[in-house]
Amino acid sequence: MESTKPISHIVAGLIIAGIVIVLSMVMMMVAKGAAGSPGSGWITYLVIIGGLVFFINQYGKWHNYHTSFGDLFSYGFKATTVYTVLFVGFLILFSLIFPDFKSNAMEAARMQMETQKGINEDQIEKSLQIADKYFWVLAIGGTMLGFVVIGAIGSLIGAAVTKKRPHNPFEQQPQ
Repeated sequence: MESTKPISHIVAGLIIAGIVIVLSMVMMMVAKGAAGSPGSGWITYLVIIGGLVFFINQYGKWHNYHTSFGDLFSYGFKATTVYTVLFVGFLILFSLIFPDFKSNAMEAARMQMETQKGINEDQIEKSLQIADKYFWVLAIGGTMLGFVVIGAIGSLIGAAVTKKRPHNPFEQQPQ
């Protein structure tokens, strides 16, 4: 019988990042930027959480469910760092390839602010100037914060739902 290695957290993060990037590109092409920015939307978050739960479960299964909650959470959070870094790289590359991305995001922000009551044109202009000045900080920081929070939630769910069988010190170990 051939022994297989478990999927590492790096491969799990690469697979999740690939799916999220393709999904973001499809959302951007179909919605023509209406989704706000690449990676936005609850569908993306569901894919991330679902992917983490799946890979954490597979990791636990490979270890015959002799893993602790902390080991499973750690695996999921390591995968979170991998897909977050890859997606931030994609975001930067996407912005360089499509320079109108920033202007489209700013226009979408303007339209959203115009629909809110109690905000006048002067406040909108000041907000957009600040957003333009700190665009990269907001885009990268917001993406990282959002993906890390969603990744922590997905890792917690994955570690919680994965079956765990603690080691019995009196159990005979196969040799």
